[in-house]
Amino acid sequence: MSNEQKAKDRSVLYVSAGIALVFVAFSIILPSQMAKGANGVLSFLTTNFGWLYLISVFVFTVFIFIIALSRFGNIKLGLDDEKPEFTNFQWFTMLFGGGMGIGMVFWSIAEPMIHYMSPPVGQPGTPQAMHDAMRIVFNDFGIHVWIIYAVCGLALAYFQYRKGLPCLISSAFYPILGDRIRGPIGKTIDVIAVFATMFGVATSLGLGAGQIATGVQYIWGIKATPGITAIIIAIMTVIFTMATVSGLHKAMQAVADVKVWLSIGFMVFIFLFGGMVFILNSFTHTLGDYIQNFIGQSLWMGNIEWTKAWPVFYRAWYIAWAAFVGQFIARVSRGRTIREFILASVFLPSGFCLVWIGIYGGAAFNLDALSNGAIQAAVKTDVSTALFATLQHLPLYSITAPLAIILIITSFAGAANSATYVLSMLTSGGDSNPSKKLCGFWGVTQGAVTIMIVLVGGTAAIKTLQTASIAAAFPFMLIMLVMCYSIYKALREEQVKEEIVVSKNGELKVDLPK
Repeated sequence: MSNEQKAKDRSVLYVSAGIALVFVAFSIILPSQMAKGANGVLSFLTTNFGWLYLISVFVFTVFIFIIALSRFGNIKLGLDDEKPEFTNFQWFTMLFGGGMGIGMVFWSIAEPMIHYMSPPVGQPGTPQAMHDAMRIVFNDFGIHVWIIYAVCGLALAYFQYRKGLPCLISSAFYPILGDRIRGPIGKTIDVIAVFATMFGVATSLGLGAGQIATGVQYIWGIKATPGITAIIIAIMTVIFTMATVSGLHKAMQAVADVKVWLSIGFMVFIFLFGGMVFILNSFTHTLGDYIQNFIGQSLWMGNIEWTKAWPVFYRAWYIAWAAFVGQFIARVSRGRTIREFILASVFLPSGFCLVWIGIYGGAAFNLDALSNGAIQAAVKTDVSTALFATLQHLPLYSITAPLAIILIITSFAGAANSATYVLSMLTSGGDSNPSKKLCGFWGVTQGAVTIMIVLVGGTAAIKTLQTASIAAAFPFMLIMLVMCYSIYKALREEQVKEEIVVSKNGELKVDLPK
């Protein structure tokens, strides 16, 4: 690559860094105006385009399964003779690990309780409200999540590993833009991807730090002020940034292993002591309800205000995460066929998520009934305490409560490490081994942005983070819609070229499209 090209590549870094710095500066200098403006953006997008988030994800769903079940599914994500880098067991393990996000730790108990107490339709506090609440959470954390990631992951894997293009979101648009992906249009796409990723991570970092702060208060009585939350964010930022910059792959692998085993341990523990029969009955009913109503609930807008606050927010949040989660599943799936990639990356992680929610949510409802509404009371007071309030009604609380905090930290650390690498790749011209300085910059930037949001927003920090996430995800959602067409165009062109080769060899005659 020439020096001139390298200079051009840095334009994404400069613009992205400028956006981040301006955001932080306005947070410090004009906090109330920023909050007002952010709320205005949120209201405008969700009121006027909430429907588009739902329809877009439904389009992604139809598209990805058509590709998987068509003859395009036989195309390999890599060279024709390339073998998968990981065994099936290793691959499945990493995909399962990708399903363990900090959002599930935060919301797997709190959200079912919220919908149970304030359902979008029907009477609160009834058995039907409980079943509806569980189905809603299945919809928010189920197949749709991994459909979004699979679309982005498919584009990244195909164009990187089969076509040899740089590790950039803009590479997915080569069939449409050609060499213009290296120009202003391509750079704009990459800047939007950086912006969406940065604020998607900020949302999760804020949620995780808030849950840790309230957990510390719940366990040891240390008040969860915005300042304490900011300190926790700073500590978490130092941890994942140092791990990223130092390249401590063994340390990060150890963190991932701790996360996996803690997650499995908590699931087994809660299942055994939270009411096995109740959990199994609830899960079976909810799974059937979720499958039966999949299409209807994917596009349901019977309560506009509720839809804006929940399904639309989740779709936006996942779209904001799509670039770096997509890169992760693309990286571990090199050498697989498109069909293998789609079916495994959609159904394995989403299946794990549904089991997780079924256990946590089912146990919470069972324990809430046995404790005369104690879990509901905790959620009403502070949603961040839901997990700790549930654990308090199970054995060994003095052990499980601190372990829950470790689970939250490890759940975020892995995601933040991956996001830092992806941000660095996107702002270094697609370099798969970005510099340590650049990784350090993006690690610190993610933490700084989140700290300022929390300090400015105070108790309304999550609302501000939600606003930033939805605003950042909107243009990237439009990019992903075009990405679907670009993927199809590339696959079709490859198929036609193969048919021409076969025809010239006299093995098959075809009528090529005019």
